[in-house]
Amino acid sequence: MDKLEKLRPVGNLEKLSAVRHPMRYYLNVAHSANYTVPETFTLPLKEYVYKAVETLIARHPVLSAIILDEDTEEPYFVRLPEVDLAEPISFQKRAQSFPSPDERDSELESFLQTQHDTGFTAPKPFWRLIILTADPDDRRFTAIFVYHHALGDGTSGKAFHRTFLQALRDTASLKPDEAKRVVTSPKTPLLPNLEAAHPLPISIPYLVKTLLKELFFSKQDPKVWAGAAHQFPMTTQIRTLVLPAAQTSALVKICRDHSTTVTCALQTAIARSIFTHIPDKYTRVAFSGAISSRAWLEEKITDEEIGVWVQEFDELYSRKAMTKPTFPWAEAKRSRQTITKELKQQSKNTSVGLLKYIKDFRTELFEPKIGKPRKLTCEVSSLGVVKTENPGDGSLPQMDRVVFSQSASVTGSAMEFSVITGADGCLALGVAWQTGIVEEDLVQGIIDTLKKELDQLCA
Repeated sequence: MDKLEKLRPVGNLEKLSAVRHPMRYYLNVAHSANYTVPETFTLPLKEYVYKAVETLIARHPVLSAIILDEDTEEPYFVRLPEVDLAEPISFQKRAQSFPSPDERDSELESFLQTQHDTGFTAPKPFWRLIILTADPDDRRFTAIFVYHHALGDGTSGKAFHRTFLQALRDTASLKPDEAKRVVTSPKTPLLPNLEAAHPLPISIPYLVKTLLKELFFSKQDPKVWAGAAHQFPMTTQIRTLVLPAAQTSALVKICRDHSTTVTCALQTAIARSIFTHIPDKYTRVAFSGAISSRAWLEEKITDEEIGVWVQEFDELYSRKAMTKPTFPWAEAKRSRQTITKELKQQSKNTSVGLLKYIKDFRTELFEPKIGKPRKLTCEVSSLGVVKTENPGDGSLPQMDRVVFSQSASVTGSAMEFSVITGADGCLALGVAWQTGIVEEDLVQGIIDTLKKELDQLCA
């Protein structure tokens, strides 16, 4: 591996994931999308997939890059000279047929749990693509893209599948044996990390405020419920919740009518559901969320690129405001104001910007948390809609349901809600938590209550 082409150092935001990956504190992100190919695609499915992925590797240079020295404070990207597609791509048959749109896909959940507990090892690629089929002719399949979080953020999963769909469509005239198993890596340089694409300014008042908070108010608020203390080892549990397209459309409309967004309404509904199932002594829940920084980066990095360009925001909800007979739209509007304020900052005074003051991520950020109380109840990562043009005549490959999910996080929140609306118009939530941090019955109760809440909102 010493002979591999060195590309660039891992940036501070990328390092968060690079360092915790070998520690097994957090392993990966996944985007699962359902596809249908027309009968005119007569070659074996593997050939179309291989050809499409060859296009993706040429388009996204990070797919041929891996990270070395992850367990040090100076990890860096290197380029694989070629990618043997048989290593990151696998084909498996589902034990059961695809469930109907209103059924829970428990087989996918089980499969995702295994994937989210499986990391990556150099010199193999730091991503996987698993093709799950059920139909005898493989016309319908689920493509599960699992990737190291230092390679891409949540939006990167959307970019992968949009590129993959177009690349599949471009294989319509593929000839036998034209697809390659071994693909030569591109010479294109990696896109810049967040710190190279934005100054991430930190003001003196913000820095002083942060230091004072850390020195005098760093203890866990006893009124905030956040599951059990940080502990190791990490095993991921996954559940999914999917809203039908009609219900998703109704949710979008009612949120607009109340001058807020689906993300903010979901955060509020999740908070209400959590309060329903936790002891009364807990009067607050603490949320975090991710915001894409792409719109204001100096380098023109669009939503079609794969990389890590995000920042965080925090939100606190009180039991008093949440447990009213009717849905608290005022809280959903307040959450929108929080996000709007964060967006206006355009990456000024963010926790990401503070990472430059950390000398040793492992000993300063991660290891000291083990055994300590958790501060965050929930993370909500919302990616909006996967937009595609699907011809109604079925003449081209089509994408429909999409599920976004993450591995559990040893030093993160007690639960993670990953939200995306697929090309079929159905909003899907991928819910993740660490075994031993939250009881399974409690999580299922929260999900069931959330479903009822959303049903009432969209009725």
